[in-house]
Amino acid sequence: MRLCFLVEEHYRHDGMPNEVIRQLTACGHRVDVLRPGGSLLRMTELMDAGTHDAWVLKTVSGGPGLTLLEAAAAAGATTVNDARSIRGVRDKAVAAAIGRAGGLPVPQTYAVARPDLLREIPAAQYPLVVKPADGSSGRAVHLVPSPERLEALLPALAAEDMLIAQPYVPNAGTDVKVYAVGGELFATERCSPLHPDPAVRERQVPLSAEVAAIAAQVGAVYGLDLYGVDVLLGPDGPVVVDVNDFPSFRQVPDAAARVARAVLGLAARTGGAAAAPVAPLCRPRPRAVPVPIPAQAARTGEAAL
Repeated sequence: MRLCFLVEEHYRHDGMPNEVIRQLTACGHRVDVLRPGGSLLRMTELMDAGTHDAWVLKTVSGGPGLTLLEAAAAAGATTVNDARSIRGVRDKAVAAAIGRAGGLPVPQTYAVARPDLLREIPAAQYPLVVKPADGSSGRAVHLVPSPERLEALLPALAAEDMLIAQPYVPNAGTDVKVYAVGGELFATERCSPLHPDPAVRERQVPLSAEVAAIAAQVGAVYGLDLYGVDVLLGPDGPVVVDVNDFPSFRQVPDAAARVARAVLGLAARTGGAAAAPVAPLCRPRPRAVPVPIPAQAARTGEAAL
């Protein structure tokens, strides 16, 4: 197969997706890598640069990669994940609305275009968790215990665009992160960004039936195939606090191979089929040489390994 990975600078040296790309190319699949944040993109020509079985996105929220993925989808290409689904989870305000409408246990969510509008949230809702609507990797997440503390925090929030705020869910100081790949679910426990504790190490943990059902429902509600979901075990039961498309898959056994096989299976979809079998990673054929994206489409695009 021939694949195009959209990888921004933030993940340039990251094991995910670089190890996935390495395994795919080692098994004879063609992989082109495009750095959307560092390329001059001729959008009218890029989609004609060659036929790809699928386009795969590994970028930060708010970056230009999703625009390219959406362009590929508009041209009829298969994308991993579905471009509309990615847009639905990368805007956390939209994601909260979709999740609540889909019956997921999502906290009450407020969205504001200016930080000062957070003052209108009733005092009874405190403490609040405030974060950027396009945030990722725990960036700029704040636990705000009172309206007085909010006032002191407003200058720091002024640099953000859309913000969301949710009532804090009491918990033991750890998050459960559930990864979905190839139709399987894997659970890990890690330190909450709101309660940093160096002694808490990320580790794989058993997945309860209740959390597994919620994690599977997340994929159905948002239309995602490869994803991660952050769950807090609150006093009233599990609560979904974040959903990520194409996460790190840390602590997942043989993560790179599993993700590579899942990508191949999704790329094998035809005619919008609802499911595809998991494709074998390696095929009995000579190794192919990756074909770079032509310079006229993206002058500084890079070919993988």
